[in-house]
Amino acid sequence: MTVSVLVPSSLVREAEDKREATRKIGYVARAATVFRADRLGVFPDPEGEEKWGGGFVSTVLNYAATPPYLRKEVFGKRDELEYAGVLPPLRAPSLTGSESEGSGSLRQGIVTEVGPEGRVRVNCGLQHPISLVVPPEMEVGEGERVTVRISSRSPVRAKLVDEPLSGLSVTRTDLPAALDRDDAGVRIGTSRHGVELTTRRLTELVGRTGRDGMTVAFGAPGRGLPEMLDLPTETLAHEWPSDDREDEADAESGVESGAPGRFDLWLNAVPNQGSEVVRTEEAMFATLGCLNLKEK
Repeated sequence: MTVSVLVPSSLVREAEDKREATRKIGYVARAATVFRADRLGVFPDPEGEEKWGGGFVSTVLNYAATPPYLRKEVFGKRDELEYAGVLPPLRAPSLTGSESEGSGSLRQGIVTEVGPEGRVRVNCGLQHPISLVVPPEMEVGEGERVTVRISSRSPVRAKLVDEPLSGLSVTRTDLPAALDRDDAGVRIGTSRHGVELTTRRLTELVGRTGRDGMTVAFGAPGRGLPEMLDLPTETLAHEWPSDDREDEADAESGVESGAPGRFDLWLNAVPNQGSEVVRTEEAMFATLGCLNLKEK
């Protein structure tokens, strides 16, 4: 069960300068982290981009999602990261290494040197890079990110493990490809024109996403997801049965396939919005906050 979040390359289209754009991207990364998203995908919306496009957005997101002890090694100096200092800290254990005190905890590292006899040097945020044996089933190269299992910090005992990197994964992706993944789960498009979220509908939806996972896509301020996909907004609220049907169970059953744009449903998680525009990061906190609730 995975949680994927999709945002457009145009999400900072209204930012006045690079500093503001960087800060906005930081809150997007923070929303994805707070609600334990596994993947954060940036899909192209070239018509909506202004000064900063998908390359800028994905670079800043990747920087934010990289453990602080690896950032200099991975990114060096880049123009896109001029204002990286304004990014809010994510403070995820997988990034800070705060889980590394316990026996068997995992930590991200980067290979700094490939040596003889199947050994590599890895920077994983300890005082110095450490020399580790590469397991026979693994092949690693210089500059590659790896997963290290720390069993002791004093003295240092660690080993490379063939396991996925912990924490948030940031990628650039096409929207159809992301929605067609086998592990996409419930595919949710967000829009003020979608079906309004109610408490009874939320119970059904949370039950489904808890079992199957979910992929939630967001638009940009002033350019919503339906506009990006050229979808008529009047069709978006018709995929969730209305509350006045005779069979209340059917009326509230909620998740049906075949909604416009490859989605299972279109959702309005801020049905009483008091502002004309809900920004992407605000929509993420509102929507993911609801969908993160537990049934019991």
